[in-house]
Amino acid sequence: MDRRHFLIGGAALAATATATAIPATAHATARAAASAAAPPSPVLPSRAAVVTALRRVADHWIGAHADPGNNQWANATFFSGLTALYRLTSDTRYLAYARSWAERNNYGLNGGTTTRNADNQCAGQVYLDLYEIEPDPAKLTAIETCLHRMVYTDQAGKGDDWWWDDALHMAMSPFARLGVLRGDANYHRKLHDLYRHTKSAEGGPGLHDPATGLWYRDKNFLPGGILSPSGKPVLWSRGNGWVAAAHTKTLKALPADQADTAEYRATLKELVRAVAAVQRTDGFWNVNLADPAHFPGPETSGTVFFAYGTAYAVRAGLVDRATYLPVAARAWNGLLATAVHPDGTLGWIQKVGDRPDSSQPVTYDSTADFGVGGFLLAGTELAALAT
Repeated sequence: MDRRHFLIGGAALAATATATAIPATAHATARAAASAAAPPSPVLPSRAAVVTALRRVADHWIGAHADPGNNQWANATFFSGLTALYRLTSDTRYLAYARSWAERNNYGLNGGTTTRNADNQCAGQVYLDLYEIEPDPAKLTAIETCLHRMVYTDQAGKGDDWWWDDALHMAMSPFARLGVLRGDANYHRKLHDLYRHTKSAEGGPGLHDPATGLWYRDKNFLPGGILSPSGKPVLWSRGNGWVAAAHTKTLKALPADQADTAEYRATLKELVRAVAAVQRTDGFWNVNLADPAHFPGPETSGTVFFAYGTAYAVRAGLVDRATYLPVAARAWNGLLATAVHPDGTLGWIQKVGDRPDSSQPVTYDSTADFGVGGFLLAGTELAALAT
């Protein structure tokens, strides 16, 4: 594409964030009802109410999936949320289901231990969770072998593996956690090398836009690349959500005095502020953060990860509680009002893709494992802030 359209500023994004043109789909009535509803409360529900909602959604998913499924990134993201829910509730049903998934997959990685693909390493997050709950070295054999190869033996100087921003969520925290567990700073150095390529070098300038704090999904969307139908930048909501979750999980793992922690903290703080400026009045975020007319309407997967990152940033003191807790609370209350079905199904999730156009239309009935996992992560983090 020969047009060049630079990222519009945060103020302009905020000014257009509440546009709500309703597309003519089979679910237009539901979208219109969601848009017309009273804005969600900025007050977080009680901790007990948050836990009740988490259980309802988790129990529905488990009940509908007797087979816990494969070890690929989407399902692994669900189990990352489920192990967080286990830590919150100590409900052994959740631990047993996660354990059965890991055992079914032999604590292995999709693509084997030679893979460099961050998507394939996402399962390692859950194996690390299960190891922390019930230590057994065999649980870490595959993920540690894989990351050790990247750090020490398999093109150890190669730093361009993470060419898309989703990769940060999939693999940052396993490097961080193994470095802490083994007391090996080389894992942290490798993590930062890979991260800095994604942030500041991929495609030339890197996928992070320092002017706004938002991220492009990959180099195809950098200025001069793919634009929305109205000629605006494409800043995919879930792509930025993956970045928020990546920083949150990594900061949970790293000590405060680790060399790169300050940068990760500053970057998450910047992102949380940026997405707060473009939150919809119903508590959700549009699929394109830069163009609310580009497939407008509620979308759950980006929303849950923004709620997760914002809640953590509040709890960690990165952002002002009085200003940003209401952002996370509106997201949570909006999800409960619009996306959580009476039976516990979680809807309005954009399914697998890489841009706003993917898996459209997004409807009340659209659901997916990774979105449910993000909901569990968000809720467990919010429960820590509730009373």
